[in-house]
Amino acid sequence: MSLLKPTRRELFKMAAAAPAFAMPMAVRAELGAPEGGNPSHFKFSVGDARVTIVSDGYFRLPTSGLGVNADPEEVQAFLKRHFLSPELGYSHTNHLYVEVGDAKVLVDVGSGNRFMENAGKLMGNLEAAGIDPYGITHVVITHAHPDHIWGIRDGFDEAIIPDAEYLMGQAEHDYWMQDGLVERVPAEDQQFVLGAVNSIEVDGAEWTLVQGGHEVVPGLTMIDTPGHTPGHMSLRVDSGDQTLIALGDSMSHAYTNFAHPEWYNGFDSDGDQTVATRKRLLDMCAEDRIAILGYHFPFPGVGHVQRDGDTYRFVPALWQF
Repeated sequence: MSLLKPTRRELFKMAAAAPAFAMPMAVRAELGAPEGGNPSHFKFSVGDARVTIVSDGYFRLPTSGLGVNADPEEVQAFLKRHFLSPELGYSHTNHLYVEVGDAKVLVDVGSGNRFMENAGKLMGNLEAAGIDPYGITHVVITHAHPDHIWGIRDGFDEAIIPDAEYLMGQAEHDYWMQDGLVERVPAEDQQFVLGAVNSIEVDGAEWTLVQGGHEVVPGLTMIDTPGHTPGHMSLRVDSGDQTLIALGDSMSHAYTNFAHPEWYNGFDSDGDQTVATRKRLLDMCAEDRIAILGYHFPFPGVGHVQRDGDTYRFVPALWQF
């Protein structure tokens, strides 16, 4: 199984080239950016659990990485119908922070200043939301891609949340830490392996390596959602009669993943497994009316799965003031 598809080669080039892209507004669902910025967090509850979605910022990637097993013209036509650019995507980064009793749990740590120019805002946005980052008791890592784990190190190369328990799937850890992996991937992908290894080996992080079904604290359970990476995991929050699943990147697009769950992306390490995991999640969440959080969905990324014939639709949750 290869680590990354050729579209990974475009990723770092896009970090510098993205500002030069401009698509006519007629094809885009994006509104103009405000002068002073928008709120970077969104608060709600799941039963007795107090939940905050906190942004790490955003980044852009070429849409050539979407639906790589489909006809590119069909993918582009789909994006246009949904008022999205057929050439350049816009990915939000929505982190789950949840308080249950005395536990304060954060899912993923963003990319810090090591990935994309407009990402790496998590720590400041936590404070803006009234959350003390140093009071976080648990950090759950869904997978070791740059935008989810590279923010784990501070400027002194130490764990940025020093007193938290860090949790990751055993399979995810073992994949990135296997001997000689960096030498077996294409040269342009070696930075992803090195970044994952450096993040996992950060000073001050004591790792708890888990299997599916591990209970972080009562009501918060890590579940296996492999495919995007070999050991990808998501976090399920159960409180009272309500449930929310923080999907990580098991679903990464609020439109294509639902209308075309059979499409996989160039940055999915195992396309067939990604599709199988996605279909299982879509079916379960639609049937059991489970709320979901998409890490890259339009902020705040929270909503529901609705069946639509043989496919699905993402229905954003109704905000309450």
